[in-house]
Amino acid sequence: MLNKNVIDEINTKVSEILQNSPAKDIEKNIRVLLSGAFSRLDLVTRDEFDIQQEVLQRTREKLILLEARVTELEARFNQSTPASAERNVTSDQMQTEG
Repeated sequence: MLNKNVIDEINTKVSEILQNSPAKDIEKNIRVLLSGAFSRLDLVTRDEFDIQQEVLQRTREKLILLEARVTELEARFNQSTPASAERNVTSDQMQTEG
């Protein structure tokens, strides 16, 4: 079994080699390119997305309540309308007959 010091030494040497190699520069360049590409896109953070999702949920709940209220008001209106509509038809008939 390898000694722990040997493993740590290998890890340190590999890290040093990677830091001094072109791979580190390539990683930096890729990060800069990706940052530039992302900044040109219309992206939002996860926090902003979650906030907007909550706002949308509350808006949907309010819409459901308002739709129920409109339905209730329409039902009340329709219950009171037939009598007045009948009166209007009767008065219209009188005017055309008279």
